Amino acid sequence: MQTNNYDEAVRQLTVCNSCRYCEGYCNAFQALTRYRSFDKPTVSHLANLCHNCRGCYYACQYTEPHEFALNIPALLADIRAKNWEQHVKPSAISKIMQISIWPYVALTAMFTVLLTVVSQTGWSSSEAFYTSISHTTLVSIFLPLFILPWVSLSLGVRSYWKSVGGSKLALSDLKTAFGSAASMKNLSGGQGQGCNYESTERYTHNRRWAHHATMYGFLLCFASTSVATVLHYVFNMPAPYSLFSLPKLLGISGGLLLSYGTFMLALLKWKSDSALGSVSRTSGEYAFIGLLFLVSTTGLILYWSGGTSFATGWLVFHLALVATFFVSIPYSKMVHGIFRIAALSREAQIQRLAG
Repeated sequence: MQTNNYDEAVRQLTVCNSCRYCEGYCNAFQALTRYRSFDKPTVSHLANLCHNCRGCYYACQYTEPHEFALNIPALLADIRAKNWEQHVKPSAISKIMQISIWPYVALTAMFTVLLTVVSQTGWSSSEAFYTSISHTTLVSIFLPLFILPWVSLSLGVRSYWKSVGGSKLALSDLKTAFGSAASMKNLSGGQGQGCNYESTERYTHNRRWAHHATMYGFLLCFASTSVATVLHYVFNMPAPYSLFSLPKLLGISGGLLLSYGTFMLALLKWKSDSALGSVSRTSGEYAFIGLLFLVSTTGLILYWSGGTSFATGWLVFHLALVATFFVSIPYSKMVHGIFRIAALSREAQIQRLAG
């Protein structure tokens, strides 16, 4: 976190702590009331608790043109992004992938070329999945692409956890954190009326439902892949699977949810005021949302194009997008979910130890 960001955070959070009008809005403001002063670990913790719902901004009497010029959502969004860059190494990759669409385009193009080269049939083919690209080839490419980013992310979260004073967690801390994340209660507003993220005039649950669809769609897709892996290696039942098999049912329902959720997130972001987020990272956020949308949508198209001459082409493009997604996990907006779980766990731990 740069000194100017920290100093500005201290100024704005001190004003908020004196006012406390937004105390009931979310757990970031509830946590704020514990403090009389704000050091860097405290500011980092509060920033990662913030869900950028923006209700506090629209309710605040001290935003511009008031001389205090508060903009807590944008300030904490910038600090969050700098947190991710600080803790997840190498930081240079995180900075690049958070501010621009071009790393995603370049990675997708590179993986498309690579998968085209290793394809055994060419783009215009109706051959089955493993006939187009062998199972051994896919494992040799995707296994390191999956493992290495998660190692980097794990080390980054560990670094963040130490920086905010986290200690050994109790099971109850994790239960509270995952319960909050699963319900996304902090996107429901102080009175459960939702937030006004995309509109200054009315509260809605649109963003909360879009996040739900995205998160649970992603988890269903992950479950589909996990089940297919077990079937392949444990029960010697390789793909392809029938429509009413568990991998297909999980994958299709997850893909539909993920496509819908990411489309809605992009739409709501377009409707919202970009000045209340991390302005310098807007392009990178759109790029990552778009990547998730394309991963799920091309997966669905791939299923529907099975047996046609377009099958291998869609397979190559879909797998290139998946590879790009794997690489981007620790360096894109994807990381916010993991850091937020860590922040929610730390908050639960603080409350437990204080109580």
